[in-house]
Amino acid sequence: MTRTYPDDPAGEFPRPPRTITDREDRTIDVISADDADTESLVEMYLDFDPADRAQGIPPVKEDAIREWLDTILDDDCVNVVAKHDGVVAGHATLVPDNDAEHELAIFVLQAYQGAGIGTALVETLLGHGQAEGIGHVWLTVERWNEPAISLYEKVGFETSSAESFEIEMAIRL
Repeated sequence: MTRTYPDDPAGEFPRPPRTITDREDRTIDVISADDADTESLVEMYLDFDPADRAQGIPPVKEDAIREWLDTILDDDCVNVVAKHDGVVAGHATLVPDNDAEHELAIFVLQAYQGAGIGTALVETLLGHGQAEGIGHVWLTVERWNEPAISLYEKVGFETSSAESFEIEMAIRL
C-alpha cells in the first residue's frame, strides 16, 4: 500500500528522557522503554479500560499482553513510557511495517487521559524516532475519536486517507 506523506518534514521533537508537569499538576517522566519496564507495562495493560481498546490492541489476557509486548519491545521498534510516581501511566510505540515506514500506537490509562500526557508521549516518541533515523510515521484512528485526532494534528500529523470508519494520518520526520 502506498501512503501519502506531507511534503515538508515536521520540526524537531523532544527526545527522552524528559519530565513534564501534566494538567493535573502531576510530575510525569517520559523515558525510553527497555526490558526493565516490561512488568510495569504488563500491569498497565491489565488495568487498561476495555472501552479504550481499538483494533484488538492492547490484548486483554495477561499471556496475550506479554506476547504482544515481546513483539513491540523488540529492537526494531521504538518505545517510550510515561511514569508517574514510578507507575507506568502511558506507552507509545513505533512499529516498522517496511523499511521506510513505522506505525504509531499510543495507550494512556483512563485516569491519566486529558492531562497532556498523550501529547508528551507522542512528541517524545517522534523525537526518539528522529534520533533513530525514522523518516515516515503513520497511524489509524477511529473517526469518532476527536481528542486523539486533535492531538495528532497538534503535533503535525495530516490526514492521508479518510475512506473508511478509520482515518489514516501521516507525518514526515
